[in-house]
Amino acid sequence: MGILYIVPTPVGNMEDMTFRAIRILKEADVVLAEDTRTSSVLLKHFEIKNHLIAHHKFNEHGTTARIVEELKAGRTVALISDAGTPGISDPGFFLAREASKAGITVQTLPGPTACIPAIVNSGLPCDRFCFEGFLPQKKGRQTFLESLKEEFRTMVFYESPYRVVKTLQQFAEYFGGDRNVSVSREISKMHEETVRGSLNEVITHFKEVEPRGEFVIVLAGKERVKKSAKNKKLKDEEK
Repeated sequence: MGILYIVPTPVGNMEDMTFRAIRILKEADVVLAEDTRTSSVLLKHFEIKNHLIAHHKFNEHGTTARIVEELKAGRTVALISDAGTPGISDPGFFLAREASKAGITVQTLPGPTACIPAIVNSGLPCDRFCFEGFLPQKKGRQTFLESLKEEFRTMVFYESPYRVVKTLQQFAEYFGGDRNVSVSREISKMHEETVRGSLNEVITHFKEVEPRGEFVIVLAGKERVKKSAKNKKLKDEEK
């Protein structure tokens, strides 16, 4: 059988492309791309002359069966998204799952993704964190936010410039305006920037400075109450 390679591509800076990723894309029998127009620019930059096939969230349920058959026949397939690692808020999960179920080897290359630089850069605890991706835009959004009220781990979200202020305001409503947050935009690009502070402070910043670019929001988890302080509080309440 062939091998399905999941290949990360730069989130901004072309220099973030790895030597192995370039080699795999050159050697693959076919390259699946979220948007062939975007990916053709990448391939041209690295002089990769390979056949691109569109594979995105709107057609992946229809094309996956055929791709799996090609993999069974021994063809090597590489999957890329517009930027970052496929499967992380991008198409990729469904194909990887179906290929694995068919007994095909799936290899994911290490490489660029926006969430890891953002959380490490945030100054917030990153020994344990949860990646939440994009919040539901309408249906289920309030229920989802309510479910995170007791989350102690640092939380990571993706957001567009058009909704980032609204999202931060909702975070302040559900988690309190004094909750610490770090907001990074345009990671690995020329205008990369990180704004840190309380939710109220960061909201004020982006009301004064128009949000531009793609955003990663890193939000502190609920602060744990130390046992000694908790016991004291219980004793005081008993009195």
